[in-house]
Amino acid sequence: MADVVTNVGATIITARMIEPPAGSMPEPKFVAWGTGAGTAAVADTTLFTESTEARTSGTSTVQTTTTSEDTYRVVGTITADGTKAITNAGLFTAASGPSLLCKSDFATINLLINDSITFTFNVQFNQ
Repeated sequence: MADVVTNVGATIITARMIEPPAGSMPEPKFVAWGTGAGTAAVADTTLFTESTEARTSGTSTVQTTTTSEDTYRVVGTITADGTKAITNAGLFTAASGPSLLCKSDFATINLLINDSITFTFNVQFNQ
């Protein structure tokens, strides 16, 4: 299993460290899943075979993991529109397009229509 902040994700993070002009770098809170095989890598810009469900707008919060407020968390739920074998998920800045902040691959989760998964993405900044 691999969990990575992508190269694009690093750009998103640094651009949001200062207040950007309106619309220049949206908050990365859109959750999507994929059905393809692969290992997440920092050069990735999309999921492995992003599924047909629309990206879900998650709920974001700031959490404390190791030091005060060191983790950006997004929680979002996706419901299957058919039988699926989910293998990866990611966090995006937009409802469509290659704006991938981070990505995780994992063992296959088999779903039937109307099954859902709630994903929690924690992006922790270490000191």
